[in-house]
Amino acid sequence: MTYFPAELIKKKRAGLAHDRAELEFLINGFVAGTIPDYQMAAWLMAVFFKGMTATETSELTHVMLHSGRTLDFSSLHKPVVDKHSTGGVGDKTSLILAPLVAAAGIPVPMIAGRGLGHTGGTLDKLEALPGFRIALSLDEFQAQVAALGTALTGQTAEICPADKRIYALRDVTGTIESLPLICASIMSKKLAEGINGLVLDVKHGSGAFMKTVEQADLLADKLMEIGQHHGKRVIALLTRMDEPLGRFIGNAVEVGECIAIMKNEPYLGRPPEDFADTRELTLELAAAMLWVGGASPSLEHGRAQAEDLLVSGKAWQKFAEICRAQGGQLEQLPTPTVRQVVRSTANGYVAAYDTEKLGLAAIAMGGGRLKTSDVIDPVAGIEVHKKLGDAVVEGETLFTLLGGSRRSFDEASAMVVAATTISLQKPVVPSLITKRKVI
Repeated sequence: MTYFPAELIKKKRAGLAHDRAELEFLINGFVAGTIPDYQMAAWLMAVFFKGMTATETSELTHVMLHSGRTLDFSSLHKPVVDKHSTGGVGDKTSLILAPLVAAAGIPVPMIAGRGLGHTGGTLDKLEALPGFRIALSLDEFQAQVAALGTALTGQTAEICPADKRIYALRDVTGTIESLPLICASIMSKKLAEGINGLVLDVKHGSGAFMKTVEQADLLADKLMEIGQHHGKRVIALLTRMDEPLGRFIGNAVEVGECIAIMKNEPYLGRPPEDFADTRELTLELAAAMLWVGGASPSLEHGRAQAEDLLVSGKAWQKFAEICRAQGGQLEQLPTPTVRQVVRSTANGYVAAYDTEKLGLAAIAMGGGRLKTSDVIDPVAGIEVHKKLGDAVVEGETLFTLLGGSRRSFDEASAMVVAATTISLQKPVVPSLITKRKVI
């Protein structure tokens, strides 16, 4: 059926809901080029102000995920599961989760992304491993999931082309923050993977896109509604991102931290117990993935199973298999050659971090991109010496800036100092996991 784009824009501007046919006309027309950018931009702005119903958002997700190729793993005769994080600073759990859950016999087709804003990206971390291929074809991707139980790759032009085009337009029209558009973007890509279940890590705090628990809770509800509408088993964990996860921010150093956890060995002078929060969150997410995938009868059992797989070295063995299959040279993981210490100027306790500023400091040093043409320094990053609530004395090290050169070290030093609040009163530090939500 043919519609008039301007009439559909006016319908949404009036706060009325679209049906699937109308959404197919708009989205598929935009991808095909029959609906121009200016009309799609007007429609996106109408959605921004008027929102969408739960059913309407689910239908938009359906249309977007079917705008390109979808994967089918039914021949594996096993539930297929993935994880999505809303992003944070030092958020590196995917590097352990994919091999760990695959080692339990649950296929994990992980299509990952690059850094966005102040947050790091799984693909950028993997590319710190010399030779690691993150641009697998979909046929290669499916074959590796079937053979090894998992593969990690970037989004191809075949997967959700509507999302790629719409996201680019949202980025320049001030409509990024629209909750229905956020949800449809996330879920269309995940559902296109052919998964049966999904675990969501919805972060809140100074280093997250959702700054409050209430915002994260609402986003989790909306994402879970879409998953339920599409017949998927979904669980969401709300997790704190008011300090960096683990001890390292940056690409190669985050890979190094993950390897240290999987091998239970030190990294850059830090014992593995210093990475307790990264390990803890990884095990909790793995437990949820094992339960969603039917490998464990409960979250408690899944947690014990995940810990066994980690301690036994099976997660590490699977990670090494992935690297061999995708060309990653583990023995050549680069390490920082230049360091600069940032010391405390006061006594007290670390009371707060502006975690977003810490992420931006790492980017300023070359650990991320300020523009798409920027080249990342894989060893650029920050070592975090103090967690929230830790005591600190004047002159004690708070951070170590790391890199292959002293690019913007002075600027980054000022940024990390400004991002740190030291108080005479010891703060109460909440649990890493705020809430679990199960459908």
